[in-house]
Amino acid sequence: MMLGVIATHFLTVIIFILLLSVLVLIHEFGHFFVAKRLGIKVEEFGFGFPPRAFGKKIGETIYSINYLPFGGFVKLYGEDEAGAGRITLPGKTKSADTNLNKAFFSRPTWQKALVVVAGVIMNYLLAVVIFSYLAQAQGIATEGNSIIVAQVEKNSPAQDAGIKIGDKIIKVNDQNMANISQLISFTKSHEGQEISVTIQRNNTLQVINLTPRTKVGKNQGAMGVALSPDVKIIKYSGLSAIKKGISQTFELVSLTLTGLKVAIAQALHLQFPQGVAGPFGIVRLTGVAQQYGPFAVLTLAGALSLTLAIFNIFPIPALDGGRLFFILLDGVLYLVFRKKLSSKIEGYINPIAFAILIGLILLISYHDIVSWASGQPLLPQ
Repeated sequence: MMLGVIATHFLTVIIFILLLSVLVLIHEFGHFFVAKRLGIKVEEFGFGFPPRAFGKKIGETIYSINYLPFGGFVKLYGEDEAGAGRITLPGKTKSADTNLNKAFFSRPTWQKALVVVAGVIMNYLLAVVIFSYLAQAQGIATEGNSIIVAQVEKNSPAQDAGIKIGDKIIKVNDQNMANISQLISFTKSHEGQEISVTIQRNNTLQVINLTPRTKVGKNQGAMGVALSPDVKIIKYSGLSAIKKGISQTFELVSLTLTGLKVAIAQALHLQFPQGVAGPFGIVRLTGVAQQYGPFAVLTLAGALSLTLAIFNIFPIPALDGGRLFFILLDGVLYLVFRKKLSSKIEGYINPIAFAILIGLILLISYHDIVSWASGQPLLPQ
């Protein structure tokens, strides 16, 4: 039993590392691809993080495999850790000028900005690809036009009238019921009055008369039934699957931004944001997804890829959004005042911001571990 639990947790960690590596590697590939297309020299494209286990130079780029298997990195020529590198040229020679032309910092603002946002775009596109595939392979759960009776209370008006589990409620008093909320509101407004309920049972329509009760106990309804939506799985193909993948991605972006607003509001009130997870929390989510199979793991991968894209584009120093902010600010200053932004400013701000981010990650990780140990739910109930 113990060996089985250990093996399950070990597999969860392996899946988590693979997911993280793929997401970060796809992100870095975006930087790499655009830089190459623009003629910017890429000094190294690494899988994992140093120390290096193996490296091979092809052309002007070293392709390396590193010992820490957490994603990857791209090292651009003429870019320091602050993202605004400078090169000391050996002399005014033709080869030196050629190297300068391949440097990241020497490129126009639009090219530098495109290289920076390419990683975010790749993570977004990966989410679209995953959700498009799921729309085709697994299908999307869609509510139908009827309501399912999931449970019938004893001695309730529904039981007395002969309503059974599995019946589909189509109409009430010849009115179509679009959703469960509408049905509940209708029955509440007709308490003590006889109503006619049109149901579908075994592909046959029946009309049943009943009177919703006026005295309702706690967690009980006027009819005495528990209801669930009529969920249908619809599979899409071709262009329809892609459109569905795009729409699902936009919906998830909206939900993520809404959740972020709530988390920020909670943090401002000195409350720990609910639904925020660090590395350990994501490992737990991976374990839950693993139990439901490959489609659930893919869904998690799509959600994480999109979260990585959204978080990275915010103008926070040490992230892509922060780098983009400084690049655009530098471009505006040069356009208006013919002055370049000092690289020292970004060089001072980025390490501080990076230290704050690490501190937040450690704080969230501590909360994840405490929640894990105490058996608290992953998400707010």
